[in-house]
Formats: sequence, structure tokens, C-alpha cells
Amino acid sequence: MKVQLFIPCFVDQLYPQTAFNMVKVLEKACCDVEYNTNQTCCGQPAYNAGFWEDAKKVATKFLKDFEGTDYIVAPSASCVGFVRNYYNTLFENSSLHNNVKDVSKRIFEFTEFLTNILRIENFGATLNAKATYHDSCAGLRECKIKEGPRKLLDKVRGLELIEMADNETCCGFGGSFAVKFEAISIAMADQKVNNALNTGAEYIISTDLSCLMHLDGYITKKELPIKTMHIADVLASGWE
Repeated sequence: MKVQLFIPCFVDQLYPQTAFNMVKVLEKACCDVEYNTNQTCCGQPAYNAGFWEDAKKVATKFLKDFEGTDYIVAPSASCVGFVRNYYNTLFENSSLHNNVKDVSKRIFEFTEFLTNILRIENFGATLNAKATYHDSCAGLRECKIKEGPRKLLDKVRGLELIEMADNETCCGFGGSFAVKFEAISIAMADQKVNNALNTGAEYIISTDLSCLMHLDGYITKKELPIKTMHIADVLASGWE
């Protein structure tokens, strides 16, 4: 199966190892993985800031970069959710409307591609640790991802998954929300991290590095005994 990778801006710049681990897992599933080096952003930051025309220009490039029939897989439910749910608004009554419909059918968040398209849950990973799972807002509400990541984590040898209280509550990041409403954002991170700590977990795992980046910043600042880990890094653990 041929797969085109879409690697979001911040993953490319800050967490490239997660992208490499995603490739590692997809190749283990016998996927033919390709990466178009011309790709940039999906346009979400500009759209959320109110710069719709700028977002449309970036999104038009995205549509061009991912033309074809291949599946598009990304380690971010936030970006996938934006393409699926907001490109229709950007390109309403546009000549690119059919391109949007086509891309929306082909783009998947990493874990939903594994469980819904490949229908593989066990990748032979091992992680001897206790962990809790954070449902990102985009994953849960925009991509309807809930059970898939948990099924994948359930097959990781040595991993004990413990549900935290209010696991569907936002972590407080929300992109520019964390900048515009800093105090609220930090309070939400405090609540989320403390709920995770109360489970006795060593790791907070999620599908979205944007959430994990925000939580990790809070954890580092407070010097708390817990770490964050993207699910692609978990699934690539314990095997070569």
C-alpha cells in the first residue's frame, strides 16, 4: 500500500524523530512510504488567526502537493481534522472544491490509518512502564478517534495503561489560545498533568505532539516526575 507522509511544521522542526518512528511502523506494516519534500503547512495557524486568504494560499499548495490517489498519513489529528473539516469552508464555490473532497477522503491520522485502514493493532512493541492516555480535542472531536489508540497501546508488551480522570478535557494548548489566554492555558495544563500524576503513570501518551509539547513545557517547568510520549514513538519501541 502506497502512503504519502504529511509531516506538520512543528513536528518537522521540533520532533523529527517521531516522524521517523512513524515511517518505521508503517514500513513494518509493508507500506510503501513516500515523502514529498515540497510540502509545507496545511494552513491551520493562519486560518485560526483569522487570515483566511493567507490560509487559502497555503491550503492550495497543500492540495497540489498531495495530488494523486495515495493515502495521506500524518502524526497529528489537529492537522488532519483541519483539512477534513475546514477546507470545505475555505474552498466553498471554488474550482478546487472537488480536490478538497478527494483529499478529505484520503487523509488519515496515524493511529486511525493503522486501525481502520490497515486493520493492524499489534506491532510487536515493548515498553515496560505505566502510562495514561490523553484524548486530544482534535483527535476526539474532529477525527472521532477514541478506541483506536487504546487498542494499539493494549498490544504493547509491558505497558500498563491507566485511564486518568477527565481524560477528554482539553490540555489547554489550543494553538494561539495558549498565548492569548496564558493563565487559563497553564491552569488547564496543571489540571491535566495532575490528573495524570494521580494515576501513578510514568508517561502521558497522545496522538498529538502539540498537546504533548504544551504539557511537557509545564512538566519541565515544575520538575514533575512524568514524561510525555507520542504514540508513534511507543509503537516503535523495543524492536529494530
